[in-house]
Formats: sequence, structure tokens, C-alpha cells
Amino acid sequence: MDSIVIVCGAGASSSFLANRMRGIARDRGLDLRVTAASTDDLAALLPGASALLVGPHLATGYHDIAVRAAEHGVPVALLPETAFAPAGAEQAVDLVGSLLPVGPTHVA
Repeated sequence: MDSIVIVCGAGASSSFLANRMRGIARDRGLDLRVTAASTDDLAALLPGASALLVGPHLATGYHDIAVRAAEHGVPVALLPETAFAPAGAEQAVDLVGSLLPVGPTHVA
């Protein structure tokens, strides 16, 4: 199972996106655990993460977040501005696929 962390300022908007991503992953047969987090949660979540997605509103702090992720060997990407729109979850799951070396794990 791949563990995906979505970070936003307080974790609220990422919670909605994480929920939609879980449904899409299930529909695609992908074995993803998607966790919404605030920036304060990163220290606890990065050690077990397979990938980190950063909310577009955190673009100005992206470099610092990416450095923290790199310290744990976690690939990171900035979500597009459309991430929280209706099609955003599809885009986010596709982005996860591009971050993982062999793509997301499929449910057996």
C-alpha cells in the first residue's frame, strides 16, 4: 500500500481532496492510503509517506516543505490550482502515479 500525504495550511481543504482521491483510487483498483494533514503534522507523517502532495496555496513555502520531504526520501509535488475543483482529485491521483517510481500499487 502506498501512503500519500496531502498537506495544506490547516488540513481542512486537503481532507475533502483526500476523501475524493480515496474513491478514485478504489475505482481504479489502486491500493492508496491518502491522509490529509496540516503543515504541523508533517514531522510525524513524512517518515512513513510514499509521496507528498502540497496544496497550491502553500506555493510560497513549497521549497521548505520539499526540503523536509527530501530528508525522508519522499517525492513531493505542488498540486495545481485546480486541485480542489471537481476534477482535481483525478489530477491528484494521476500526479501520484508520476511521483512513485513504479506507479501506485494495485489491489490484488
